[in-house]
Amino acid sequence: MNNETEFRAFVIRQDEHGEVTGSVEQLSLNHLPEGNVVVKVAYSGVNYKDGLASTSNGQIVRRYPFIPGIDMAGTVVASDHPEYREGDEVICTGYELGVSHEGGYSQYVRLKGEWLLPLPQSLSLRDAMAIGTAGFTAALSIERLIHNGLHPSQGPVLVTGATGGVGSFAISMLSRLGYEVVASTGKTDQSGWLHKLGAQEVIPRIEASVATKGAIAAETWAGVIDPVGGPALSTILKQVQYGGSVAVSGMTGGGRFESSVFPFILRGVNLLGIDSVYCPMKKREAIWSRLAGEWKPESVLVEGTVEYELTDLPVLLQGILQGEAVGRSVIRL
Repeated sequence: MNNETEFRAFVIRQDEHGEVTGSVEQLSLNHLPEGNVVVKVAYSGVNYKDGLASTSNGQIVRRYPFIPGIDMAGTVVASDHPEYREGDEVICTGYELGVSHEGGYSQYVRLKGEWLLPLPQSLSLRDAMAIGTAGFTAALSIERLIHNGLHPSQGPVLVTGATGGVGSFAISMLSRLGYEVVASTGKTDQSGWLHKLGAQEVIPRIEASVATKGAIAAETWAGVIDPVGGPALSTILKQVQYGGSVAVSGMTGGGRFESSVFPFILRGVNLLGIDSVYCPMKKREAIWSRLAGEWKPESVLVEGTVEYELTDLPVLLQGILQGEAVGRSVIRL
């Protein structure tokens, strides 16, 4: 390929007043940063972090103009990396993609081969991005909970932000693994859909997060997957069973919460931080192998994934920041 090859990408720009806007532009490979692999992108996903990147106060993007998109799946068209060659199907989630390195909302990306993962055989490129960062984060959360002793016999697992990407995938996978799943959501009109994904019970968000008096509350949850964070986490920690764990991976509800030491020293509760960005490659490969195999979230892939075009991104990114997203949105490049 030559550097004059033209393609379409979603580019965000900042004006002299600090306002950030995005639109689809025609670019050439000359606009892409350095890297030893060029990938023709088939799909990318829509994530909360992408929404933050599209705003002036999101504290994600440091320079403009910029192509956002923190994940992508596609086919290698040029490579100087020893592990990849033309025609290989690959995926990338995390690292610097879409944050400090031009991202996946582009028909071509040029990046480091060290960030890539071969597409698992039982997944299509579309499946990989339907899962994307959200499904990968959900799977990491489940893996950490199981590693810390969670078993289906122990009782219900709470999933907050249930209609979002991480939440919906967590429900699908936990249900497939035999867990009793309780879905917490502010969108109770989506209860029927959440039951289809595998939730045994759907409760209003306020029911799981209403403040309680005292240092601890009734032991309710064997484990919790929380991509929401914020003040509600304080109440949730009080409700975890003895020795149970809460896997926290997001901040759509805010970046701060108040707590005391009592859930940790009286019940041995574990607060587990989940990072999908710099997850070591060995673990990354193991998690994707499970996502393509015994953990494959079929119910979300069938019931919860909708395809969109690059031109739909302004509305989609605004919607995910306003809490309007349901399931998983993928961008078809």
